[in-house]
Amino acid sequence: MDFLGLAGKTVVVFGLANRKSVACAIARVLEEAGAMVIHVVRSRERAETAARLFPDAPVFVCDVEEEEQIVQVRDRIADHLDAPLAGIVHSIAFANYSDGMQPFHRTRKKDFLQAVDISCFSLIAIANHFRDLLAKDGSVVTISISTTRMAAENYGYMAPIKAALESSLCFLAKSFSAFSRVRFNAVCPSLLKTSASAGIPGYVDSYLFAEKAILRKRPLQTSEVANVAAFLLSNRSSGITGQCLVVDAGMGMNYFDAEIVRAVVG
Repeated sequence: MDFLGLAGKTVVVFGLANRKSVACAIARVLEEAGAMVIHVVRSRERAETAARLFPDAPVFVCDVEEEEQIVQVRDRIADHLDAPLAGIVHSIAFANYSDGMQPFHRTRKKDFLQAVDISCFSLIAIANHFRDLLAKDGSVVTISISTTRMAAENYGYMAPIKAALESSLCFLAKSFSAFSRVRFNAVCPSLLKTSASAGIPGYVDSYLFAEKAILRKRPLQTSEVANVAAFLLSNRSSGITGQCLVVDAGMGMNYFDAEIVRAVVG
């Protein structure tokens, strides 16, 4: 039984970097559900990676910092379509930590604005330029984080930017409601073992802490995030829009876990 109803539908996935990417995991689930996936990646190198991982899927290159490239990739994708898009996945984030992790008050303006542009505004720009390609009841899903209200030193300035991304969902859903039933939602996972996260200073220690805080004492899997994204892309979630679905295996309710407390107080 095709429970999700995604068989034969087409979904554009922005953001695959490698096999550990959230975008890669989502694309795998979509393919298993019978959907056709179109990949949009940042560079030719990533296009080669996507082509190896998904040899039957079209792959396009687009640097979302350049809005004209979003327009260009939209036009190229339009030439491949014989039906409207069922959905779009926005799995894009970037922050410049080349100078190491700095206290939040020392965040450089150009780094913050670049991160907002790539990680948040790109969703708005993609939605705007792809609006006529989306089915009237299409679904747009982005990837956020389990909480934007925790001041983790090793996440730098990205939590406020993810907060802006999450806030944008309701405004996009509202503005699109004037001419469609397109839904906008976010999947918000806790810490994941991805290549991008591994490059964040101190992330591994936080990941190990998260493993202890999770109720089941096993880390969150990227595939679990992908399953929720696929649900949000399907009509099975037709009553959900402008929402942020937290996927953290119970971590957010378990910070006073007895094992963690004992490790701190002895």
